[in-house]
Amino acid sequence: MRIAFFSSKPYDEEYFETHNKAYGFEFVYFETALNPKTTHLTKGFDAICIFVNDVIDRNMMPHLSKNGILLITLRCAGFNNVDLEAAKANQISVARVPAYSPESIAEHTLALILTLNRKTHKAYNRVREGNFSLNKLMGFNLHGKQVGVIGTGKIGSTFCKVMTGLGCKIVAFDVNESQTLINQGIDYVSLNNLFETSDIISLHCPLTDKTKHIIDKDSLEVMKDGVMLINTSRGALINTQAAIHALMSKKIGYLGIDVYEQEEDLFFKDLSETVIEDEDILRLNSFPNVLITSHQAYFTKEAMEEITLTTLENIKAFEQRLPNPNSLS
Repeated sequence: MRIAFFSSKPYDEEYFETHNKAYGFEFVYFETALNPKTTHLTKGFDAICIFVNDVIDRNMMPHLSKNGILLITLRCAGFNNVDLEAAKANQISVARVPAYSPESIAEHTLALILTLNRKTHKAYNRVREGNFSLNKLMGFNLHGKQVGVIGTGKIGSTFCKVMTGLGCKIVAFDVNESQTLINQGIDYVSLNNLFETSDIISLHCPLTDKTKHIIDKDSLEVMKDGVMLINTSRGALINTQAAIHALMSKKIGYLGIDVYEQEEDLFFKDLSETVIEDEDILRLNSFPNVLITSHQAYFTKEAMEEITLTTLENIKAFEQRLPNPNSLS
C-alpha cells in the first residue's frame, strides 16, 4: 500500500522507516498538516496517516474518496478531528492507536504537578544565574492532598496509581466506573463533588460534545481557591478564556497544560522567530503560575514504538481484510 504521512517530523520518519522494513509499505512523508488546502496531496495514495492536529471534516471526505483514499489511520488515540459518519458514507475505513504507554502521559502529568508545586524550573534558572535564594520557591506536600481525576481509562487509571503511591487521596469521575480502581480504594464521586473538594484536578477524558469545556466559568466557581488544574488530554476540555479569568482572580493557583484549545496553529512548530498572534497563549505565558508544554506527554521511546507498530498493524489488517479491534469505521 502507498500511504501519505501528514504532519511528519524527523522522529516519525525514523521510527516508521525502521519498523516498516518488516512490512514493506510505501510511505511518503509530508511536513504539512492535512486540511482542506492540502487535500490534493492525497491523490495517488491508498491510505493516509494523520496525527492530532490533522483535521478531516465532512466536506473533505468526498475529495479523499475521489483521490482513491480507502483508509485513514490515526497514530493517536483521540479521533475527534475526523468525521466518522462522513468516512463511513464515503466508504473510507478509519483506525486508531487506542492506547500507547499510558505510563508516559501519567508520568508527564506528575512532572507538571511537581514542577508547578516545587518550582524546579525557576530554581534551575536562578541557580544558573548565581541566585541561591529560596524566596518565592515554597511548595506543599502532595502527601495527604486530594486529587480529582476526571476520566479513568487506561491513562487515568495509571495516573491514579501513581498519585496513590505518593500518599494522595484519590476521587474520580467517569461515566464508566472501574471496579478495579474501586477495589484499590478509589472513590467515585459526582463531578460537582470532585470540583468542590479536590486540591488538584487532572483531566484524562476524551473530547466529545459532552466533555468540551468541562472546565468553564461555572465549574471553576465551585472549585477550591488556589486549585491546581492539569490537562494532558485535549485542549478544548478547558475554556481558555474562563481559565484566564480564574487565574486573574486567583481561583486557579496553578495551571499545567500539555494541550491547548488552539494548538493546531502552534504546537509541533518552531515559532521562536515569529510574531505569535494568539493572544490567549501569550496571556497564559505571562502568568508565573502557568506551565505549558507542547503536547509532549506521550513523547517517550516506548510510546513511539507502540504508536508505530500499532499503526503498521492497522494498515496490515486493512490490507489483508483481517478483523481489527482498533477500527472505528
